Amino acid sequence: MTEKTIDPMENRDEAYAGILSFMRLPYSRDLEGADIVVLGVPYDLGTTNRPGARFGPRAIREISSLVGEYQWGVWPWDYHLLDRRRIADYGDVCNFTASPERLVSELEKTADEILSAGTALMALGGDHFISLPLLRAHVRKHGPLALIHFDAHSDTWRAEELNHGTMFYHAIQEGLIDVEHSIQVGIRTPNPDSFGIEIVDAIQLNNMTNAQALARIRERVGECKAYLTFDIDFLDPAYAPGTGTPVAGGPSVIQAREILHGLRGLKIVGGDQVEVAPAYDPLGSITALAGATIAADILYLISEALDNL
Repeated sequence: MTEKTIDPMENRDEAYAGILSFMRLPYSRDLEGADIVVLGVPYDLGTTNRPGARFGPRAIREISSLVGEYQWGVWPWDYHLLDRRRIADYGDVCNFTASPERLVSELEKTADEILSAGTALMALGGDHFISLPLLRAHVRKHGPLALIHFDAHSDTWRAEELNHGTMFYHAIQEGLIDVEHSIQVGIRTPNPDSFGIEIVDAIQLNNMTNAQALARIRERVGECKAYLTFDIDFLDPAYAPGTGTPVAGGPSVIQAREILHGLRGLKIVGGDQVEVAPAYDPLGSITALAGATIAADILYLISEALDNL
């Protein structure tokens, strides 16, 4: 990746043609000189309701050709990522078919290799359980992290099982999350125990301005290094029906994007966008489109944070 500058518009196909890399980024597993890579994790064996999120990374990549089609970048960001960073699509982590135990070791190993090379990482799920091995790898590099968590569910259920509703309980027990500087936004399902994480539930969020919501997040996280995780079911099912556990009463895509855009400047060292299950989408891939757009925003936030670490 160090041989030449990547031209965002070089050898571009039409939006409906070409290789399915995320946002037309070059496919590469060469970490030398790479600032950030995008990693797909096609896993859904941690799902407790409707399966299908293993097809999320492919669906997101396919529709992301629309998100990344302009040489000027992704609106409202005013530049193209490749003008400032060397970023590649690393492909998918695999070798765990029908084996949740192997997923953990394979994903941690791959994330460790990426992070130890000095490269930041943004992951595409897959179900939300993938955040646990990703957090372990990030904490090995950065120490305990603040969690910025957008979701309809808290995912802190007390249980020894490893699934997409328990991973943050385990992360807290393992000391991965700095709970005093962590926040969960959009929660609208029962939450027996917050473990000290601040919660802005969906009703509170609905009654706030986006500026107020941003102030809550920024005040909570402060100067801490943070991991940002975005479950697509944070959005109302009107905007994201293609997910395993949809919950009515969520925000719109534009509200989510305005909040995300307002997080620029925070020390977001890594992140993921999870739970797109395209089989439940109606015509038009609207959930995958929302997921790809949100993932692009997370990628911009990680990129900008590199200047502040």
